[in-house]
Amino acid sequence: MYYPGLKGITAVETALSEINGEKGNLFYRGVPVEKLIEKHSFEEVVYFLLSGKKLDENGIHVLNDRMKEARAINENTKNVLDQFIHQQSLIASIRSAISCLDESRDHWPINEMEVVDVIAKLPTIIAYLYRRKRGLEPVEPKHHLSHAANFLYMLFGEEKTEKEAAALEAYMILTAEHGLNASTFAARVVASTQSDIYSAITAGIGALKGPLHGGAPSGVLTYIEEVQGSTVEEVVKNKIVQNEKIMGFGHRIYQVKDPRAKALQQLILKMDPIPDWAEFLLDVEQQTETWLNQLKPGRNLYANVEYYAAAIMKAIEIPAELFTPIFCSSRIVGWSAHIMEQSRNNVIFRPQAKYIGS
Repeated sequence: MYYPGLKGITAVETALSEINGEKGNLFYRGVPVEKLIEKHSFEEVVYFLLSGKKLDENGIHVLNDRMKEARAINENTKNVLDQFIHQQSLIASIRSAISCLDESRDHWPINEMEVVDVIAKLPTIIAYLYRRKRGLEPVEPKHHLSHAANFLYMLFGEEKTEKEAAALEAYMILTAEHGLNASTFAARVVASTQSDIYSAITAGIGALKGPLHGGAPSGVLTYIEEVQGSTVEEVVKNKIVQNEKIMGFGHRIYQVKDPRAKALQQLILKMDPIPDWAEFLLDVEQQTETWLNQLKPGRNLYANVEYYAAAIMKAIEIPAELFTPIFCSSRIVGWSAHIMEQSRNNVIFRPQAKYIGS
């Protein structure tokens, strides 16, 4: 049998996340993701996903201290990063930069603290490269700030409001893990060869460079701009005729509205004040879904996480070139948890290929 894209094939057993596409549910280790963003910090979710343990104060305190200590990058690392600032895209620079963190010789089995260090350092790398590419002086991390608040501080050189940091933190929690998606699968495949954490994460980052995975929020802004210059009906009809995707709508798994989109939508509506463009965004969503249901009946094309991710980024005034890197800085948690899970019960991936040549 041939299954294009391995669709419908179960390749791993995991205790990390469960997705119910028909009901629109997402659970991290059995806990609804909506509850996690209401009650827990990004650091706590990192601890929970990596360890699988209950959120006890001592364990979280140890991990939190480790993450804060690991944020800074040394001068040697900065010198290496400076070699990548002239690459065409920020995500390509980040992918190239990850390997410079590799200072260990013994990589197997995966060391949990090494994983935590990479998660902590990635925002610093992103902020450093982003500011250097813009001709700005890099900003050193502040240890008293949370992971998300510090990330914003390093990007913009000033502390953002608590609400802005909370919005980014919620987005990062909601996108930290999502089953065996393309980038996670790429990371697990590399890990299955008993390679190191850096190579596996680099594979995950490489998978984000394509527009069908981590690049989608940028496409949402393009779609919104097209609608502003025309109508939803006209833009949707033209895209369907030209066989183009409507970025921000439809999902490989969810047959209803993406639960992460719901959570981010509610977050925007709770902002004080509510952004003046929020009502327009909600109207575009409703009209788009109506036309998609008419023109593609039975396809169940509803707003996905990328639609409201773009809105959250816009609310925090984050430029489009940072969308994929920020997604990378949250999904690295899921990659790392999967890499560790793979290392504990490893079988190298080796699917079959059906020959159809002459």
